[in-house]
Amino acid sequence: MNKILDQFGRPIDRVVLDAPQTASVMPLQHQYLTPMLRGLTPARLARTLEQADMGDLLEQHRLFSDMEERDGHMRAEMDKRKNAVIGLSWDIMPPRNATAAEKANADWVREMLLDAVDPIEDVLLAMMDGVGHGFGPIELEWRQEGREFLPGFHPRPQEWFRLNQARTELTLRDATIDGIPLLPFGWIMHTHGKAKTGYLGRMGLHRTLAWPFIYKAYGLGDFAEFLETFGLPIIIGKYMSGATNEEKASLLRAVTALGHDARAIMPAEMSLEIQKVTGGGSGTPPHMTMIEWAEKAISKVILGQTLSADDGNRGSGGLALGKVHNEVRHDILSADVRQLGATLTRDLVYPLVALNRGGVDGLTRCPRFVIDDGRPEDVTAYADALPKLVAVGFQVPLTWAQEKLRIPQPQEGEQVLKIASPQAAQVIESTGNPPAGMSSVVALPGTSAAAPAGSHLAALTTTPVADDPAGDVVDQLATAAAPVWSSMIDSVKKLVDNATDLTTLQKDLVAQFGGRPQDDLVKLMAAAFALAELKGMSDIQDGK
Repeated sequence: MNKILDQFGRPIDRVVLDAPQTASVMPLQHQYLTPMLRGLTPARLARTLEQADMGDLLEQHRLFSDMEERDGHMRAEMDKRKNAVIGLSWDIMPPRNATAAEKANADWVREMLLDAVDPIEDVLLAMMDGVGHGFGPIELEWRQEGREFLPGFHPRPQEWFRLNQARTELTLRDATIDGIPLLPFGWIMHTHGKAKTGYLGRMGLHRTLAWPFIYKAYGLGDFAEFLETFGLPIIIGKYMSGATNEEKASLLRAVTALGHDARAIMPAEMSLEIQKVTGGGSGTPPHMTMIEWAEKAISKVILGQTLSADDGNRGSGGLALGKVHNEVRHDILSADVRQLGATLTRDLVYPLVALNRGGVDGLTRCPRFVIDDGRPEDVTAYADALPKLVAVGFQVPLTWAQEKLRIPQPQEGEQVLKIASPQAAQVIESTGNPPAGMSSVVALPGTSAAAPAGSHLAALTTTPVADDPAGDVVDQLATAAAPVWSSMIDSVKKLVDNATDLTTLQKDLVAQFGGRPQDDLVKLMAAAFALAELKGMSDIQDGK
């Protein structure tokens, strides 16, 4: 095989094609993932974050993994954001002004990702782990099928990585200070949060979520302790004046025993009082206020809003607003898919092309992995604006309009929607069935068979493979009659504008048009009837 260059023009190490890089890093093979939340305090959290700032990411990412595992609210909100990208469509796009070879490269990569490798949706989910941690590492394991190199995907824990001394590059952990550099073509390394400046150890959202998480943990612990004693009677032991320490201790043992066993003994001179606690007030316990604040802060950081996770404040339009916010905000989703597409282009599409197709000159002419963020264009606005713009002289390319509205170009012979004639629409409105000879007319998706009153029904036709003679004749007749109708309309408009009353207007209309044949229209109608008769005879001869 000829020398293959990576995305940055450096020769790749062929070792990465034989086995995954981590297979030769023995310390990682025996490293177990261990939790670190036991004894977590604000001081320990601060030290953990400081260690990450210095390049040691181990404790930080142990903490991050535990946070998402132990906090159900955080896990649910992170899953919403991660799963938002799964249902989106994706494609492999050739570069601008692509050559035939570049288009063929894009088609080949699309076919490979659809049919020959693991589901790309699983890769996207693993990459989205970088939202919280700052990076989502996936190791590639290449296999050869025939003459083609195809990848397998293995997500790796963030605890396997550290930053080099300059804190500019992720490396594999080993006994050295800098770690082991990652091999080109060996990893899909998705780093998230490129809009934020600073070291990579600070990029993950979990850095921000760590503080609401620990405050919520303290509030939850205090609330559990409160619930353990809430409603229990208070036992008060009274000792006589001048009681010795031994007598006080005896009374305390009696109070303690009574609390656990409901049995106790004590000197006769001492007494016990049991005071029953009733009620707890109608206000929200302060512990729950702390927990609610923490969960709202978590939702804002992850999803940019709270109503998709909040049950409260649904009055006065709050329910409708909550439904609007039920999906991940599109600006966050758009940022996520843009970053995912860039990473997959660099770390997956380019290696596939370089190893199997060759001839790609860096990332500038590489096919791009593009994810559709699902943001719909306002079709109604375009339908209203485009005719007006075209009418005043704007030259709008058809390909641009179809791209903006995400309407693909029809292939030859493919069925397309078309406006039905008003007469056909009236027949369908009244009967629910298309007239004879127009079986292709159908209701638009999402409607009944009959079109709404006053509307024009869309017709489903087949993109013509050959010319339609009858259709051409009809178009010619309509074009020829247009000047005559325009002249007549102008005459009527002039009479209406000059009329002083309805009686005068009626007389003028009769004088202008009453009983007068329109020679041009008569000729056109005669030609139309003759053509219709000839067309009918032709259809009979053709057996139609």
